Amino acid sequence: MSKFIGEILIEAGIITNDSLKVALEQQKQEDSSGNPHRKIGEILIQNNLITEDKLYQFLAFKFNLELVDLSLYEDIPRNVLESIPQSIAIQFKVIPIDMLGKTLSIVIADPNEKNKIVSDLQFRTGLEIEVMLSTKTQIDEALKKFYQDSSRVTEEIANLETTLLEGATFIEETQEEKTEDAVQADVESSPMVKYVKGIIAKAVSRMVSDIHIEVFEKQLRVRYRLDGMLVQEGDPLPAKYKDSISAVIKSMAGLRIDEKRVPQDGRIKMRFGTKEVDFRVSTLPCIHGEKVVMRILDKSNLMLDMTKLGFEEAQLKEFMKAIESPWGMLLITGPTGSGKTTTLYSALSNLNKTTVNIMTAEDPVEYNLKGINQVQIDNAVGMTFDAALKAFLRQDPDVIMVGEIRDFPVAEIAVKAALTGHLVLSTLHTNDAPSSITRLVDIGIEPFLVASSTILVMAQRLVRKVCAKCAEETKVPMAELQRLHFTQEEIQSGNFKKGKGCPVCNNTGYKGRLAVYEIMPVNEEIREMITSSATAVDLKKKAIENGMYTLHKSARLKFLKGMTTLEEVLRVTGTGEDEISDFYEG
Repeated sequence: MSKFIGEILIEAGIITNDSLKVALEQQKQEDSSGNPHRKIGEILIQNNLITEDKLYQFLAFKFNLELVDLSLYEDIPRNVLESIPQSIAIQFKVIPIDMLGKTLSIVIADPNEKNKIVSDLQFRTGLEIEVMLSTKTQIDEALKKFYQDSSRVTEEIANLETTLLEGATFIEETQEEKTEDAVQADVESSPMVKYVKGIIAKAVSRMVSDIHIEVFEKQLRVRYRLDGMLVQEGDPLPAKYKDSISAVIKSMAGLRIDEKRVPQDGRIKMRFGTKEVDFRVSTLPCIHGEKVVMRILDKSNLMLDMTKLGFEEAQLKEFMKAIESPWGMLLITGPTGSGKTTTLYSALSNLNKTTVNIMTAEDPVEYNLKGINQVQIDNAVGMTFDAALKAFLRQDPDVIMVGEIRDFPVAEIAVKAALTGHLVLSTLHTNDAPSSITRLVDIGIEPFLVASSTILVMAQRLVRKVCAKCAEETKVPMAELQRLHFTQEEIQSGNFKKGKGCPVCNNTGYKGRLAVYEIMPVNEEIREMITSSATAVDLKKKAIENGMYTLHKSARLKFLKGMTTLEEVLRVTGTGEDEISDFYEG
C-alpha cells in the first residue's frame, strides 16, 4: 500500500508517526537490497503495529467500501471468473465474485488502486465495475482457490503421457448446425478440448469400456469402468468446469450444446495412430449439471475367437452345433454389459462366408463387421426392429441377427423367420436361460411356436480374470468352501489363485474378463415341456438333469481352475443356494 495509507492511519490515531517512520525505513532497506517491494500496510502488520482485520475495517470505512469475507465463497460461476484473465487478476489482486446484467462485482485488496483497477477493467470487459474490499490474505487465498486451481486442468494434461495424445484426432462428420456461433467458438477455443481428448486417450490405452463424467455440488468426478468395475480417475475437479467439459463432448458428438434440459445421444469417432475408435455418448440432466457417459467401442479389443470367450468344452460344442443349424432361433440373455454383443458378433464372424447372406438389426450398431449387412434402428423415421425384420425377409437372408426382442411384433417375426428356414440370433433380458422361454410366452408367442422355433437358449455373465502377471497361489478359508458346497475332491484338486497387485493390473489383482455361460439346448424333452407350458423352474431342473451347467457352476469351475476368485463368483452369480442342491455332482 502507498505512503498515503500510512498518513491516513496516523490521522485516525491508529498508528504513531514513529511507527510509520520505522515501517518506511524498513521498506526502503528492503527495496535497496533487491527484495520484492512490500506495501506499508504489510510491514505494519508484520511488526504487530496493527492487525490485518483492524486495518481493513478502517480502510473499508474510510473509502466507503463494503468489506467482504471471501472465505465464505465456496464457488464462483465460471463466466464470472473468466471475465477477468488470470494474469490480470493476479497482477491487480482482484477477484470477480458476481455479474448482474452489465455490472461486474469485484473485490480488491488495495483501495488506493481502486480508480486504476476500475478504469482498466471497464476497458477490458465493457462492463460497469462495482468495487468491494477484502484483506490481502483473503485475496491471495481466493486467487489460489479460484484461479490457480484452474491450472489443475493444465497440470492434468501435462501429466498425461505424451504418447497418449500422439495422433489422437477427432474425425469430424457432416453435422447439422448445433448451436449459436458465439457458443461454438467458445467451445473450440476452450482449453478443455485437450483435457477431454486426454481422458479419452487414457481410457483407450487402458482398454476401458466406459467413461463417466459426473457433476456434484462442489466437484466434478471422472470414473472409468475397467473390467466391469468403476474406478475413479485422478482427483475431482472443481464443479465450475462442468459446462466447459460437457460442451466440448457435446460438440464433438454432434449434440446441441445449448440444450441442457433433456437427455441427448450421439457418437464420436477418433483416430489414434492408425486405429479408429467409436464412442457412444449419452448426456443426462442431473440436479447439479449434466452427467456424461461415453461407451468406448474399440474394434481392436473385440474378441471374436470363440475358443477364448470362456466356454467350457462341452458348452462350446453345444453352441457351435446350434449356430451351424440351417434354421431356428438362438437366444442369448443377460444384463447390460454381460458380453452378449461380443458373443453374437463372434457367432456371426464364424458364420461369415461369401456364400452366406447375414443381416443384422441393431440399436445401436456397436461395431462394423466386414461382409455383414448391418442396419441401424431409428424409431424417429420408422426404422423399427419389426420394420427392419419385415424388410430382411424380402432380402433373401440366410442368417438374421436382431439386437433385442423387446415386444410381441419383433418376437412374432423372429419366430416366423426361424420357422421358415432362417437362422435367427437375438437377445433377451432375463436372469437365466430357462426364463427366456417363459418370457417369450409372456410376450404373447404361443408355447408350441416357441418350442418349434427355439434351438438353444444361453445366459451369460462376465467375471474378472486373475492378473496373469501377479497371480499367485492362495488359500481359501475352508468354511467358505464348505458353505458353498464344494466337495472334498474339488477342494483338494482346486488350483486357487489371486492377484497380489502390480502395475499391469493397476494393483487390482485382476486383468481382463471372461464369460461364464448357462447353455440350454432345446431337445425333444424340453420341447415337450414348453408345449405343455412348463414353468421356468421345471425347465431348469430338466436342463440340469440333462447336464446343463448353471451360471453359478460355470463360475465355480473358473474359480477351481484359478482363472478367477471366489469373490468374483459370489459377486456375479451369488451363492447358488437357490439352485438344485445336488446339481454340482455329475
